[in-house]
Amino acid sequence: MESLWPWLVVAGVGALHGLNPATGWMWAAAWGVRSKKRGQALRALVPIAAGHAASVALVAAAVAFGMSVDRVVLQLVAGCLVVVFAVLHFSGRTPKAVRAPAGHAGLALWSFMMATAQGAGLMLVPALIPLCMGETAAREAGASGSLMLALAAVGVHTAAMLVVTALVASGVCRGVKLILSNS
Repeated sequence: MESLWPWLVVAGVGALHGLNPATGWMWAAAWGVRSKKRGQALRALVPIAAGHAASVALVAAAVAFGMSVDRVVLQLVAGCLVVVFAVLHFSGRTPKAVRAPAGHAGLALWSFMMATAQGAGLMLVPALIPLCMGETAAREAGASGSLMLALAAVGVHTAAMLVVTALVASGVCRGVKLILSNS
């Protein structure tokens, strides 16, 4: 049971991220409500998951290879990207096509920036260290074994986040549909 705890923590933090509106369920729900199709909300989860997983994978790979990650620098870079994007977006100098609702690539980039800015991968470090640096058989296999464990943890984390995000986004779509049909 002791070796199961890090995996439960990784999944639990993923589920917690799924409840947070900043991780994308509100965007997925907005896509579903706008198109009047719940399936559209679920399709929006693919780029959300890709961006989130990329951000978390950077931290997981750093842990697997024993590198240190300076949280302040990581969050500063992500914050600067968000500010640059906001200034460009709201300056009025950007072409109309750029100001249009985000497509899948824009949603993935937004998800990556938000996950990096909030330190999503950094929350997993306490669970990743026993997985990647412990005295397990995978650790004895070297850095590649640790990297595989770290990437598996990213997969578990992202899957848990997606399940909860999908449930919340679907619930919001269903609730808005009920409200609109009763009015």
